[in-house]
Amino acid sequence: MIKDITFGQYIFGTSPVHRMDPRIKIVFTVFSIAILYLAKTIVGFGVNMILLLVIYVAAKIPFKMVLKSLKPILPIVLFTGIINIFFFSGTAEPLFSFWKLRVYTEGIVFTVMLSLRFCMIVAASSILTYTTSPIEMTDAIERLLYPFKLLKLPVHELAMMMTIALRFIPLLIDETIKIMNAQKSRGADLDTGKLIQRVKGLIPILVPLFISSFRRADELALAMECRCYRGGDGRTRMKQLKMKAVDAYTSLVFLLFISLAVICNYFFKQIL
Repeated sequence: MIKDITFGQYIFGTSPVHRMDPRIKIVFTVFSIAILYLAKTIVGFGVNMILLLVIYVAAKIPFKMVLKSLKPILPIVLFTGIINIFFFSGTAEPLFSFWKLRVYTEGIVFTVMLSLRFCMIVAASSILTYTTSPIEMTDAIERLLYPFKLLKLPVHELAMMMTIALRFIPLLIDETIKIMNAQKSRGADLDTGKLIQRVKGLIPILVPLFISSFRRADELALAMECRCYRGGDGRTRMKQLKMKAVDAYTSLVFLLFISLAVICNYFFKQIL
């Protein structure tokens, strides 16, 4: 399950989505997540799903990567779905009841839409990291947060920390897999037993993982000091962020999809 986590990974490519300005991609990701939270109709969800499919096809990201990114969150989706089905109160007669639990049509619809919304949010967030390199991400976040410099906030340091955190996700996953395989080769049983036994079995994994993480962070800090890194003061960039024609075309298409999704939410019959 751990090796299926793909969030934070960058997939090299030359697609139009890869060549887009990272600032545009970050802004549109935030807007798409907001639209998904506001979606209240089947048509609205359909428009958002079509938009995601178009972006993934344009980015040339394999569909198996989407399924791989959703696989780790399936237990959470199933658990929240079961809770909502049995504890959602409807206005009509229940479809069926068991003991003190009642299942309503509204509860089933709400659960399906909630699960679908959660999966689409993960897919929309993943496309940003799939098509944006860590350096581009740092520059884009710093440019977007630039107005906060007026409030004396360390914008460059905040952008750098956010990017390093995203970059460390795949590294920590690989490190966890290596530690688990090493512990299994020594006879550790991590897959069987009761819940308490499995929790105790995580200790031989978490301890070396924390030690490795602190060691890696210390090495990174030492490397930055050896290169005389002093934050964003006087720092120049090899690649300057500039808007291109592809950014204008994709922005127009994205705005049309957002407008269509908003119209569908307000002019079609609500189901949530």
